[in-house]
Amino acid sequence: MSSNTLFKLCRAGYMALVILLSAWFINKGITGEYSLAFAALWIIPLLLPLKGVLTGKPYTYAWGSFIICLYMLHGLTLLYVTDEHLLFALTEVMLLGALLVGFPFYARIRGRELGLGLKKKAK
Repeated sequence: MSSNTLFKLCRAGYMALVILLSAWFINKGITGEYSLAFAALWIIPLLLPLKGVLTGKPYTYAWGSFIICLYMLHGLTLLYVTDEHLLFALTEVMLLGALLVGFPFYARIRGRELGLGLKKKAK
């Protein structure tokens, strides 16, 4: 798979995740289940890698995976404890799983194309 195709897929998946989770947490804040401040605390970390993901920076894709892990914990917990929101939790976990695979692969492929990587010590 080319880096351009992987970039488009990861960017679309990330934007879908941002929209899905923002709608979820804002709805929870509006209905009073969460305070609006608590809902904002859930949304802010998701927005940190936004610029780098949209521009295709491999370094952002690499560290963005760590932020996605936080939301994977949320999705897996929700999947385990709920019957009422099962479809949402399943959608969240599937989308996050795809991004947890796609982000590092894109970072690796694009990093190699750009000649980025760890420098070897000269002997």
